[in-house]
Amino acid sequence: MQAMPCPCQSGESYANCCQALHQGQAAPTAEALMRSRYSAYVLDDAAYLHRSWSKQTRPPKKSLQQTAGQDWQGLRIVATEQGGLDDKEGIVEFIAYYRHAGQDAQLHERSRFVRENGRWVM
Repeated sequence: MQAMPCPCQSGESYANCCQALHQGQAAPTAEALMRSRYSAYVLDDAAYLHRSWSKQTRPPKKSLQQTAGQDWQGLRIVATEQGGLDDKEGIVEFIAYYRHAGQDAQLHERSRFVRENGRWVM
């Protein structure tokens, strides 16, 4: 049986990429956290999305439910600024592609990430 490719499109299998982060391992970089958050949207893992949000800006859990009919199609990392192993903050610019109600759409964002208690959060 072939391993499931990671939804974040890193080229790795899910087991070797975002799965460990979804199960509680800390993301090593801001980009890794961004990728794992995208994968969580694809897999409808609202609990992970909630845990990976800063306590300062975290929305209520019930607001993280998927929009009915939304189908995530792909992720492209446009740029990263800082967000490495030794950084305290970083920015990841990305484009997330999706289909909703039969229409292609995209979310283009520059997200700020910070370390909170030694872990990357959005």
